[in-house]
Amino acid sequence: MLRTLDVLLLLCLTGAVNALYKQWIPDTNYENETNWDKKHVPCGSDVAVFSSERKVSVFVETKHAVHEMRLPANGEFILNSGAGFYVVSGQDPGCGAGVTTKFKDSESLEWFDPALWQAASSLGDLQSGNFLFSVHEESVPCRYDDVVFKKLSSFRVDTSSSQTNIPVKSVSVLGKMFQDELDFSQYLSSRSGRLQFHGSSAVTVGEPGCDDPTGCNCGNTVNRQQICRAVTCASVNCEKPLLPEGHCCDICGAIVTINYAAGFKLQTYRDRIHNLFLTLPKYKSIQLGISKVLQSQKLMGILLFGTTPVIQVVILDGENGKQAASLARDIVRDALSHGSDIGVAQAKFQASSGGGQHGGIAGVVAGAVVGALALIGLIIVLGLLVHKEVIRMPPLSMLASLRRFKRRSGTTDLGGTPDHGYDNPMFDNPSMLPDIVGLYGAKDINTISFTPTGIHFVNPVYDENETEFNA
Repeated sequence: MLRTLDVLLLLCLTGAVNALYKQWIPDTNYENETNWDKKHVPCGSDVAVFSSERKVSVFVETKHAVHEMRLPANGEFILNSGAGFYVVSGQDPGCGAGVTTKFKDSESLEWFDPALWQAASSLGDLQSGNFLFSVHEESVPCRYDDVVFKKLSSFRVDTSSSQTNIPVKSVSVLGKMFQDELDFSQYLSSRSGRLQFHGSSAVTVGEPGCDDPTGCNCGNTVNRQQICRAVTCASVNCEKPLLPEGHCCDICGAIVTINYAAGFKLQTYRDRIHNLFLTLPKYKSIQLGISKVLQSQKLMGILLFGTTPVIQVVILDGENGKQAASLARDIVRDALSHGSDIGVAQAKFQASSGGGQHGGIAGVVAGAVVGALALIGLIIVLGLLVHKEVIRMPPLSMLASLRRFKRRSGTTDLGGTPDHGYDNPMFDNPSMLPDIVGLYGAKDINTISFTPTGIHFVNPVYDENETEFNA
């Protein structure tokens, strides 16, 4: 029978294929010197001050001496085993003259700030510091992710957003993993839960993990505006800055776009890229992120008519993008050489240093599909223009006249359709000619000839019999 630790390890290994772990970076720990305005943890001669107007949950790992402590009106200390406080009367020899130091406010730390999260493919990688690079939307927990707050720590996070809920797969707090929505909602309603989580949106757990071997789209596009509002973009200095899908800022680097086929596995491909390229000395400083994104499809580069899932590889080199372009070129070459074996149908790249390359085993098919979509899009656009009366169709009366004109038929001496010319009631109907008394005499009427091919005037200079051609 497997021990509990073995079972957890097995679950981590089997679930790591498409699951990512997102760990919250800030904490409200007493021992964290960055949480104090004087940049050091209070000692026996110091006065430790917590704002009376702020809510705070503070984790205390060990025992501490203080000269004085001013507590908040609404807060808590979570004490580790053996942790606590004691008061030193007089001056602590190891502390100096003593200062008044204030615990920093953590009220403004937001869930949707990408800079406040770390991502890894396993819990082991989180502990060892082997973090993954991600675009901004994917730096924040996705609905398929496991959210981790460090075991020996407390925190305070603002979950406000435009959405009612923030769905994730699980949340781990103080070493306990919550996967059941009822259990986690009970924790959120506890005193610690109310002090740690605040804001207009409720974090919910119980989302199923990603079971698609090609990967799953993060789904944070609905929160893009809030995510990007928390990001400060640095200026870029490259020939052609690029904007990856899901990122808030232009980058100097390269983007590889991969159209996948049957047999493609995202985690297997991620491992392949790491083993083939990222272990090479020349690519040691590269940051690389691989994920499935929804790429916008535009007709003639203007009209948006849908999205298609693709694999996006974002490459940064921290410089002008030349190393990133070199790696992108290597990745595309590998895709063209082994695409049928790894499930890659097509690959192309863009580089901020200029240039690009594309190709794949499905290039012709993809071109035909794009052409067909373009034709369909053109028809739709024309239909919309007609519907909006930007373009007008001919009136029905004109179409009816055309149909009547086509229906007129007869037989000539040459076996063709006679040309009656324009409708003229005076000449197309011989019975109408004599109705105007005195207008035509007998001599005048004789100058008008009626033949099977129509009505015409006779030229008296020529004899009709002389000009007749006999075959």
